[in-house]
Amino acid sequence: MLLAAGPVRPLGAASQSRLRFGEGPKDKQAWAGRRLLWLDEQPAFELSYWCGTCPCLFERLEGATSTCSIEDVGRRLVDGLNGIDEQVLALFGSLLPRAQYLPMLLCIEPRLVRPAQAGDYFAAEQVATWGLNSFWGLPEHPRTPYYRTYETPVDEDAHLYEFVVPMVPPSWNEEERVARYAAELARSAKPTAVAVSTLDICAPAVERGGDYYTHWALTHFLLDGHHKMQAAATAERPVQLLSLLSIDASLASPEKVGRVPALRRAARAVRVAH
Repeated sequence: MLLAAGPVRPLGAASQSRLRFGEGPKDKQAWAGRRLLWLDEQPAFELSYWCGTCPCLFERLEGATSTCSIEDVGRRLVDGLNGIDEQVLALFGSLLPRAQYLPMLLCIEPRLVRPAQAGDYFAAEQVATWGLNSFWGLPEHPRTPYYRTYETPVDEDAHLYEFVVPMVPPSWNEEERVARYAAELARSAKPTAVAVSTLDICAPAVERGGDYYTHWALTHFLLDGHHKMQAAATAERPVQLLSLLSIDASLASPEKVGRVPALRRAARAVRVAH
């Protein structure tokens, strides 16, 4: 459920920032390096490739070793936001590179998914469209548990999938804190996590799987709220998510990124293969 959306606005640090999106080193025979999310100058996630015809991807790398919580707003996020909070946006924006962002406040119901197990997008919906990885003969692998939250049709030939990706795996969370948040979420759905997000729009250049269509991957990389998110999934309770959706870092035009709030207002619906 979309609770609120603000206008696109500039956020971010003009010089050094803890996180940034960019290109990795380029091999001699490649036309571009890997598309990466960097944390503290270390590659934290490999993202969908630049071409838009390769499968959607968020693969955890060795640099994803810490969260990005901000102590000054910890209590406010536990109590929960009532809308787009400008001070919270500015504080978390200071962790990000200077760019244009679309802020959204969502109410989500996360479901924890493990790679190659039931509900894994990479082993199910993605394989149905792209087939198995042609070299490995296996599905793509995110190398992290992640949360699935929502999906809906964009149109007859496109479908939106939403993911929440923790910067560190849930096994690193403190069980006592998860239990405390589960008790809090039993009373209220307002506790709020924060994420920087991208929209990647991908479709195969040729039909390889049995269900050809365009995948819209709305991916939220958690900055704050790892214990809240695990608690919500464990207790099967809703939780709020403040998303800073990057226009510049998305694999989509600004016009298509601008469609996301309306799509998040739509009813949840699973893909029906044609």
